[in-house]
Amino acid sequence: MTDHEISSGVLAVDLDGTLLRSDMLFECFWSGLGQDLRGTLKAVRQLSYGKAQLKQALSDVASVDISTLPYDADVIAYIEAWRAKGGRTALVTASTQPIAEEIAAHLGIFDEVHGTDRTTNLKGPEKARFLVERFGEGGFAYMGDAEADLPVWEKAAKAITVNAPRQLREAAASLGVEAEHVGAEKVPARTYLKALRPHQWMKNLLIFLPMLAAHNFTALSVLQSVLAFVAFSAVASSVYVLNDLLDLSVDRAHPRKKARPFAAGAIPIQHGTWLAAGLLGLGVVISLLLGRSFLFFMLVYFATTTAYSMTLKRRVVIDICTLAILYTLRIVAGGAATAIPLSVWLLAFSIFFFLSLAAVKRQAELVDNEKRGKLNVSGRGYQTEDLPVISMMAISSGYVAVLVLALYVNSASVTQLYSLPGTLWGVCLVLLYWISRIVMLTHRGHMHDDPVVFAVRDKNSRIAFLVILGFAVGGAVL
Repeated sequence: MTDHEISSGVLAVDLDGTLLRSDMLFECFWSGLGQDLRGTLKAVRQLSYGKAQLKQALSDVASVDISTLPYDADVIAYIEAWRAKGGRTALVTASTQPIAEEIAAHLGIFDEVHGTDRTTNLKGPEKARFLVERFGEGGFAYMGDAEADLPVWEKAAKAITVNAPRQLREAAASLGVEAEHVGAEKVPARTYLKALRPHQWMKNLLIFLPMLAAHNFTALSVLQSVLAFVAFSAVASSVYVLNDLLDLSVDRAHPRKKARPFAAGAIPIQHGTWLAAGLLGLGVVISLLLGRSFLFFMLVYFATTTAYSMTLKRRVVIDICTLAILYTLRIVAGGAATAIPLSVWLLAFSIFFFLSLAAVKRQAELVDNEKRGKLNVSGRGYQTEDLPVISMMAISSGYVAVLVLALYVNSASVTQLYSLPGTLWGVCLVLLYWISRIVMLTHRGHMHDDPVVFAVRDKNSRIAFLVILGFAVGGAVL
């Protein structure tokens, strides 16, 4: 279109997937689910009365922070350039009218705002009919991103695709109207992999602990442990995706977590909905191969992590205890997968040790908040003034875990597995040092959000692990 045509024409812009690298229907659903489970499920029932009713019901339940939504910078620049040439702009969306007006007011780049009401879902042919009635056929340019926009482009003077795949670009160009393409064609596969948080799978190595602690290295035990690790990793990733969807607003307010794929709009959140379900299904199928006991603990893990994501993480102290239980569940599941009985020593050590790491995780968040001058942890039940108590919980739980290990060294059962059980005192000393150092680094603000990930990346922690491994192996084989 020429500058003269732009100055006398209207640029109509879609919201979901175009101006916004997300979808407000799913934004409202996940926001509502995290804030008001009962109200959200009640709102979903409105789908039987039509999609327009569903959108209105969800928008009434949800509370989405418009200012932190992932807007597409290229689309905003395009709209601003259009206005600079004298053209008018209109936000025309299938999202509800109140949401559209709130977003338009926040951005300040639209002359008109038109959204879905309780009777009309402004999408596809219905949107095309509305725009023709409003501006006349060929009297507007239209920015969209989906196949549902083809009927609109057919009536427009210009079709502008946003982040569209090659097939959609070709379909828009074949309509006989001027076509322009903005943004990338597809999301890189590595972005989806990042959403699965593969670096967190290292926590699932706890699956192998029962086999290692019992010195049971048969081919069957190794195979069962590997399958259990894969199943747990799939289910854990499902939970991570679910947690990211429930925590969209909290993550967007965080200086580092705002870069997560769903929070940043790098992956459509509707894809996350199906991704979470698919990963859970994969984990369940593999779990069935390992027997009912393993499947039971896997489902307990999923139910507990889901409860944690939706409500328990906002409960003071309960959240820390839940994290410790989730770590220990991995060890219990490893025992169930291999049919290896677990000792009371191992379970007691696990509970106290991982209670310490969970407290360190909260300590790190509180230290970060204190540095940023915030009084409360967003999405949590803690206040900055709780920091001394959480620090004491972290170090005392860690020391109790070392005490449990020391008592185990002096137990009668240790001689059955170790020819030189005295070498395990070395493990106690290294753990005592490591826990003290981790708490100190966290106090100074040097801790990653997750202490396990931090330990893997930290040189001193890796050395400490190798020394511990040396003491354990030396005590067993010498």
